[in-house]
Amino acid sequence: MTNYSLVFKGTAFTSKNSKDILVLKEHLFCINENGMIEKVISPEDTDYQTVLDSHQDKPYFHQLKKGQYLLPGFVDLHVHAPQWAQSGTALDLPLYDWLNTYTFPIESKFSDLDFAKEVYEDVVRTLLANGTTTALYFATIHKDASLLLAEICAQKGQRGLVGKVVMDDPEQNPSFYRDADTKTALAETEAFIVAVKELAKSTKQGVYPVVTPRFIPSCTDAALKGLGELAAKYDTHIQSHCSESDWAHSHVQERFNKNDAFALNDFGLLSDKSVMAHCNFLDTDDVHLFSKTGTAVGHCPISNAYFANSVIPIVHIHSQGVDVGLGSDLSGGFSPSLFDNARQSVMSSRMLEDGVNPNIPADQRGLPSSRITINEAFYFATAGGGKSLSLPIGRLEENFTWDVQIIDSTLSSAKLPIFDANEDLNDTFQKIMYLARPENIQEVWVQGEKVHTRQ
Repeated sequence: MTNYSLVFKGTAFTSKNSKDILVLKEHLFCINENGMIEKVISPEDTDYQTVLDSHQDKPYFHQLKKGQYLLPGFVDLHVHAPQWAQSGTALDLPLYDWLNTYTFPIESKFSDLDFAKEVYEDVVRTLLANGTTTALYFATIHKDASLLLAEICAQKGQRGLVGKVVMDDPEQNPSFYRDADTKTALAETEAFIVAVKELAKSTKQGVYPVVTPRFIPSCTDAALKGLGELAAKYDTHIQSHCSESDWAHSHVQERFNKNDAFALNDFGLLSDKSVMAHCNFLDTDDVHLFSKTGTAVGHCPISNAYFANSVIPIVHIHSQGVDVGLGSDLSGGFSPSLFDNARQSVMSSRMLEDGVNPNIPADQRGLPSSRITINEAFYFATAGGGKSLSLPIGRLEENFTWDVQIIDSTLSSAKLPIFDANEDLNDTFQKIMYLARPENIQEVWVQGEKVHTRQ
C-alpha cells in the first residue's frame, strides 16, 4: 500500500474541458510528499475501500464535512501588486489620467521597503483568502521591492510569478517614476531574475521571475529588445499589456505602423511563456500570431469595463487556439476575487452578444455567438490559467498540484441556497460560482500545504 502525505475525501468540481465540468463525487485524492496529486480514486474503483480503510484513521486524512466542496485554486493572470494600496479609487477617470494622477504616484512609494512590505504582505494574504493559489504579479520598477514580493509569496505559500516592471522612456513616463536609463533597467532586471531563480530553489510551490515591460508606450526600443533577449537567455515567463484601450492601441500603431502583437513579437516578447493582459483590440492576424507563438491572453473583465473601451470577444479568440485565463487586474479591477471576475466575464459576454445600444436594431446590435457560460469562466480561472502559464496547476487530476480551496456552503452568515439533499451537483456548482463569498472559503492549500484557514 502506497504511503501518501495527504488523503482527502469529498466531492470536487474540476474542468473536464473548456465547456464541461467534471463532478467527482466522494472521491479520494491522494497527495504525495511533493504536493502532487498521485492518485484520484472513484467510489466505483476496486481499490477505493482498501485505500479508505488504510488511511481514514491517520492524522493526514481529511474528510470534508456535509455541505463542503473542493475547487481547484484560482490562477490570477494579471495583478498589479502595488496597486492594492489604491484599489477602489478613481475608477471613473480615463486610463491615461488614472495612471498619471493615482497609479504612478502610488507605485513610486515602493522605493520604501517598509511600505512595500506592508502592502505586499496584505495583498498576498488577501488573494489567498479569496482562493487565488497562483498569481502573476506586476511589481514596480524597484528591484529590491520586487524581490521582496517574491520572498513574501515564498513565505506565505503562494505560487508567485513576479516581474520587476520596466518603464525607461523619459518622454512617456513621469520624472519621479521611471527607470534611471535603459542600461540600468536591463541590468536590474537581470539581477532580479537571477535572485528569484535562486529563491525558487528553496520554495516548494515555486516562485518565478517574469520579464515585464509595462507596455510598449512606457519602454524604449532598446529596452524592449533587451528584455526579449533576457527572456530567451533565462527562459523566463513574459508579461505585458497588449492592445488594451483605444489610446494604447493607437499609440503603438502610430509608433510602429503595426499592432501591439506584431511589435512585441519583433522584440522577442511573444512565446509559450508569454501572457498578455487585456488584448481587447486584437485583430484576426494578431490572434493567429498569438496562436502560432503560444502566447496567452489574461482576460480582465472587471478592469476592461472601466478602461478598455470595449468588450473583448474572448470566446472567438479562444476558439482560434489561444490559451485564455482570468485576471483581476488590481486595481484597474476593484475586486481581488476571481469569483467576481468569472461572473463579470459571463455578463460582459452576454452584453457583447446582445449589444448595448437600444437605438440599433436587434439583429445588428451585438456580436453573434459571443456568450460564455459559467463553466467556461471557471475553466479560464483554473485550468485555462494553468495552461497559459505552462504549469501543472488548475485541475484536480493526477500529476497536477494539490492547489485547492474548500468551499463551505453551510455558513449561517453566507449560506448558499441549497435545500434539496438530492440537488443536481451541477446546479450546486453553479450556485457556488455565482454566490460564494470569501467567507465560504474555509481552507486554501497550495502544493499540499495549508496556507489559509477562515477565522
